[in-house]
Amino acid sequence: MKTYELIAPCHFGLEAVLKREIYDLGYEITKVEDGKISFLGDAEAVCRANIFLRTAERVLLKAGQFRAGTFEELFQGIREIPWEDFIPSDGRFWVAKASSVKSKLFSATDIQSVTKKAMVERLKGSYHTSWFPEDGADYPLRLFLLKDEVTVAMDTTGDSLHKRGYRLHVGKAPISETLAASLLMLTPWKSGRILVDPFCGSGTFPIEAAMMAANVAPGMNRSFTAEGWTNLIEPKLWQEAVEEAQEQVDLGIEADIQGYDIDGQAVRAARENARRAGVESLIHFQQRPISELRHPKKYGFLIGNPPYGERLEDKASLPGLYKEIGEAISRLDSWSAYLVTAYEDAQKYIGQKADKNRKIYNGMIKAYFYQFLGPKPPRPKPQPHRGDGTPHQDS
Repeated sequence: MKTYELIAPCHFGLEAVLKREIYDLGYEITKVEDGKISFLGDAEAVCRANIFLRTAERVLLKAGQFRAGTFEELFQGIREIPWEDFIPSDGRFWVAKASSVKSKLFSATDIQSVTKKAMVERLKGSYHTSWFPEDGADYPLRLFLLKDEVTVAMDTTGDSLHKRGYRLHVGKAPISETLAASLLMLTPWKSGRILVDPFCGSGTFPIEAAMMAANVAPGMNRSFTAEGWTNLIEPKLWQEAVEEAQEQVDLGIEADIQGYDIDGQAVRAARENARRAGVESLIHFQQRPISELRHPKKYGFLIGNPPYGERLEDKASLPGLYKEIGEAISRLDSWSAYLVTAYEDAQKYIGQKADKNRKIYNGMIKAYFYQFLGPKPPRPKPQPHRGDGTPHQDS
């Protein structure tokens, strides 16, 4: 199969997590940039990356790259790309998004218009026609201009990969599924350790954790734009990737994942979302305020996206809320706590400085990922062995 350069955009600052995922899938990474990873893969890789990657926003197939400081250079550069190798004569093609950073060309609408004209000119000569019906499969494009360097890519994904298909019900200021997965992967949490989200909202953190624990691939129950690209990707490759994902699912795994929220309606929505994700059996949801958070288990993980005053009328309650969060962290003295918030005074009212603090973006909102690290659990003591190599049994 032909090898392509694929580009996976991700949340800015979380490239290392996606890089690890791509390596785990078995692909060679060619470039790591702010907010995106490039790697080599064939048609099968397009399917597997879309279905298995938890932290990528989408999977793009790179069609070309060149420099352009004028619209004439942009036109000529686009026309040089062998579009007939990618788009059939009935394909519907357009520039879904154009972004420009530190480049002479910056008008998105003009970039989109010139690109479309240049593509039509190229395909006219290739297909010996002056008119295209565009009634076939969709081939959306994305253009990135950085310091006059133009990267042209085809969007294999369609709806962003954060749309897993399970979240019909969304709470206030929700965290995206891809961001939740990325932040979970930044922690040392594993499925054998308890995980509690005291501000679960629509359930994104607990659901993503349960999907990770049970090896439920995030894209196995949704569709992708490139499923229509039968000229490039055989339909059986999509089916094989889905079957690979299905074989890895293990819903019988031992897990202790809990989601609490003070809002009963949010808890009901979270349960429904978990049911749609197929992991409701792995999560315990309950209506409970942070002030009542206690747990007898040791060495657990608290992770959440607490309110941070999106509306002015909510800001007055934040000092009291974050004091309660600090008290909960103190009660759970062997636990580690991880909080995503845009509230600048979070550490002040929690009453302690985070051991680690990472700046992230939740949508367009600048936020912080505060990490309060608890002690590591003791290593299990090795059992003494008899002379025959079997461990002694307690009487």
